[in-house]
Amino acid sequence: MRPIIGITPDYSDGVRKDSRSPGEPTYFLRARYVDVIKDLGGIPFLLPITKDPKLQADLLNRIDGLLITGSGPDLDPRLYGERPTARFKIMSEERAGFELGLAKRALKRNQPVLGICGGLQLLNVAMGGSLIQDIPAQSKAPLTHRQEDAATHTSHSVRIIPRTRLSRILRVDRLKVNSSHHQAAKRVAPGLVVSAVAPDGIIEALESPAHRFVIGVQWHPEFLYRKDEASRRLFKSFLRQSVRRPSA
Repeated sequence: MRPIIGITPDYSDGVRKDSRSPGEPTYFLRARYVDVIKDLGGIPFLLPITKDPKLQADLLNRIDGLLITGSGPDLDPRLYGERPTARFKIMSEERAGFELGLAKRALKRNQPVLGICGGLQLLNVAMGGSLIQDIPAQSKAPLTHRQEDAATHTSHSVRIIPRTRLSRILRVDRLKVNSSHHQAAKRVAPGLVVSAVAPDGIIEALESPAHRFVIGVQWHPEFLYRKDEASRRLFKSFLRQSVRRPSA
């Protein structure tokens, strides 16, 4: 049975000065998130953003796995107990509230969750962690984590931590990845462990050993899966774990 994967979209309310759709609330989602799920055996399902906890629960009842996508804007630092120290676009309250609520409910249900780039950061915050608000300003001698090349190209390596779930899935100890972020996990949330790091020490993957499948990666494997076997393995493992199991 093909698992149904709920995918979180980006959102513009059409009101803010930096709105990408002036005057009209609009969802945004790169087609590659849909394509990778469809191509590798799942059914992609675009999730409607809602603050209603009952509707969030109903949505989780109807999907088999949750894919939390990346975002250009940042989570408000106040969500992890800090004051803003850098000037960057802040994610809409609608999307942030929806994704945090959905992630927390999915974790309680032990539903498979895959977080990509900003999705890793959101998982860490949802479970009680914090973020580096701006890597260049807060890290010593960092790599360039916002590459200028297209996301279908890789820009730096990451070291996969041995004996982690990610290591067992990818079957490699090092991986070349693309990179398009200026934030990263800082204080790792209770229950999460680091499963990949960049040469400059920036956390590149987190996972929860206590859950059926909870992994966040800081890179964008949806841009690499057509040519990269490790990226395909990550999504295939997520899809296998998302296949609905019969009730006891």
